[in-house]
Amino acid sequence: MSLSDPLSFFDVKGKVALITGASGAFGAVAAECLSGAGCKVVLAAGNVNAMAEVAGRCKGETHQINARPDSEAACKAMVDDAVATYGRLDILVVASGMNKVAKIDEMEPSTFEGVMDANVTQSWLMARAATTQMKAQGDGGKVVLMSSARGLLGHPAGYTAYCASKAAVDGITKALGCELGPTGITVNAIAPTVFRSPLTAWMFEETDEATAVRNGFLTRVPKGRLGEPEDLAGPLLFLSSRASDFYTGHILYADGGYTAG
Repeated sequence: MSLSDPLSFFDVKGKVALITGASGAFGAVAAECLSGAGCKVVLAAGNVNAMAEVAGRCKGETHQINARPDSEAACKAMVDDAVATYGRLDILVVASGMNKVAKIDEMEPSTFEGVMDANVTQSWLMARAATTQMKAQGDGGKVVLMSSARGLLGHPAGYTAYCASKAAVDGITKALGCELGPTGITVNAIAPTVFRSPLTAWMFEETDEATAVRNGFLTRVPKGRLGEPEDLAGPLLFLSSRASDFYTGHILYADGGYTAG
């Protein structure tokens, strides 16, 4: 790489990227961004129809796997499938996860455990499977996990499970960044605040309820707006490319300054 050709730092052409939760909002951003940048993209999701729609918007080579990272065997099978299809694995993006909102006295323990499993255990299992392959290849790799501003900040509306799970994802990111540093594998996380998705679309509407909620939220966002999917694309490309080779164990807040104030 040369400073006289700075765009080469972000070149991911020919890299193989595996994206879990590829049918979701962040998974779709990851798929379109990385495929558009020249990656061979392996999409994994349980919703095959939504995944196929995402694949249809991708450029270049794509491969679809109907699977969720809900067991050690499933995670290993996804990595093995990616390697069988494209010969190696360079980038892992864990975009799968879930949230269930309820006050602590109204949330069943099984619900709490389910959120922790989807966001924490499955991220750990997927990172384990992918980095085992990357270490065997011997030339580094990129792992990008999905965190949230809620991993740093609490929330009054019944977010005990979600906040705890994202704080744990932050811990995994930092610990793996330290553990895998000598191998050339970087492990980082993107932590957005509210951004436009099917789940949050109502907040962008011009109704009295949405306007009240949005305006209340925006008092904490220095940029003065909610996030858009493309706000996650730049951080993702950075963390997936050689530009971030000296960044690991880092939580990158894509939040318009929300966590700064």
